[in-house]
Amino acid sequence: MMQLVRRADPEELPDAALVARARARDEAAIRALIQRHNRRLYRAARGVLRDEAEAEDAVQTAWVRALAALEGFRGDAPVATWLTRIVINEALGRLRRRRPTTDIALLDAQLDGGNAIMFPLSPGAPGPEAEAGRARVRAVLERAVDRLPQPFRAVFVLREVEEMDTAETAALLGLLPETVKTRLHRARRLLRRELERELAPQFSEIFPFGGARCAQMADRVIDGLRALP
Repeated sequence: MMQLVRRADPEELPDAALVARARARDEAAIRALIQRHNRRLYRAARGVLRDEAEAEDAVQTAWVRALAALEGFRGDAPVATWLTRIVINEALGRLRRRRPTTDIALLDAQLDGGNAIMFPLSPGAPGPEAEAGRARVRAVLERAVDRLPQPFRAVFVLREVEEMDTAETAALLGLLPETVKTRLHRARRLLRRELERELAPQFSEIFPFGGARCAQMADRVIDGLRALP
């Protein structure tokens, strides 16, 4: 069984010092590393997997692997970068096992040719909390659409909201089909910019990971290390 030792509280130490102590199986240093970098690693995994439970499991697995192989960390990059690569590799491995690899160029083409912005919502019957969330999203979208210049807004509403085709939209607005396509493309760009402006201040608050949840992961990682030969 792997033996871990206890030393003084290392929370104020820089990463390099924590890594040095973690190599010596200092439990306090290991916990400090986990708690310092957990949120970034969880967000990286969550961004790949789009599933909270699987992202948390991927981070836990990556921590055990990284800490068990800490002797191989040469310090060529910051430890946060090294850990993030391990977590992303773990998450991508899970994604590949879950479904075939998706071509990024194809995704880009679909995004450029279809809806520019997508808000995935939970399946199933919505509860009060989900309904409130939908209402907030709808309000943000409506404000953004209202700010579009009128010629672009009219095309966007007919094409994207009413789901009319290009020819029908052109006939209704007295435009050439090519003009409809151009205005829709510009409307999407303006809408994306407007949504980014309104939502960007809240980006730092998404996918939180701290407090008791973070501490519990540290406990599980320590247990995983103790179980290693």
